[in-house]
Amino acid sequence: MKILIIRFSSIGDIVLTTPVVRCIKQQRPEVEVHYLTKMSFLSLLSANPFIDKIHVLQDDLAPVVEELKREDFDFVIDLHNNLRTARVKKALDRPSGSFPKLNIKKWLLTNLKVDLMPDKSIVERYFEPASEIKVHNDGKGLDHFTPDNAKLGNNDIPMSHWSGFIGCVIGGSYNTKKLPVAQWKKFCDIVPYPIVLLGGPEDREEGNQIAEQDPVKIYNSCGKFNLNESAELVKHAMVIVSNDTGLMHIAAAYQKPIVSLWGNTSPEMGMFPYYGFNNLKERVAPQSVIIENKNLRCHPCSKIGYNKCPKGHFKCMNDLDMNYMSEQVVKLWQQEIARQKAQ
Repeated sequence: MKILIIRFSSIGDIVLTTPVVRCIKQQRPEVEVHYLTKMSFLSLLSANPFIDKIHVLQDDLAPVVEELKREDFDFVIDLHNNLRTARVKKALDRPSGSFPKLNIKKWLLTNLKVDLMPDKSIVERYFEPASEIKVHNDGKGLDHFTPDNAKLGNNDIPMSHWSGFIGCVIGGSYNTKKLPVAQWKKFCDIVPYPIVLLGGPEDREEGNQIAEQDPVKIYNSCGKFNLNESAELVKHAMVIVSNDTGLMHIAAAYQKPIVSLWGNTSPEMGMFPYYGFNNLKERVAPQSVIIENKNLRCHPCSKIGYNKCPKGHFKCMNDLDMNYMSEQVVKLWQQEIARQKAQ
């Protein structure tokens, strides 16, 4: 049996599909698993041992569709569910299943503040089409596999950080998902541990602004490392503090303690840090702390994000308490020290 899984983007969404990939391969070992994604996300999946073949979408859909037709798939699992994936499924003309996007419920949450979203991770929704081939969630959480050429050592970070550091993910796909520089500066001043700032080249300048207040305590890695190398830094951090972005989900894949920060988006949409069968209301993931301003009538205002706050005040991020955030990081750090000693 040969199965195609489709997820074009982005980092976090692709990481959230990895339990489906693993469970298909482990529960149905006779299945040949193929994965279709964008070229820009190939490195995210290239070392995954549960994928037999990766197909990449470049600028034009037609060439990859012709390539996929030659594979003669038995079933297609569409975990993106948009117009382009519909074109792929129509061209392949094979049995398929798609995950429910719940766009109406998301609209009700962001526009009318009526929360009808299910109290479960989007991972659980990703498994719905997989149930058609008798595959179920094993509850082991997310996966991320780093290629050997992306491994990092102590020499890649300052000696002052070798005994442990906080990984602060300062980037984000939209500005309204990012904690402002002024807030990061307050947090970095308060928290009593070494800090590594994580992000891409586009975050380098903001990282410099944050790090300049204490270049010994704060190391700006933004733009110095590729995605998998940054994932290695996440893996070795004691605690991760992150906006709602891809490295947060990679941190969850490594079962790291996470303080997640929510601006215009909401964890109620199912994108909270997922460790395996944890939900929001029961808080069954003790290593996860969610920080959001739930007192605002305008929060959440988008399922994706904006370049600037529609109201102009950006209180969802500007009003977050950095003292409280530091307290939560200290608690998670101490829990992690105790866990490591108990091993």
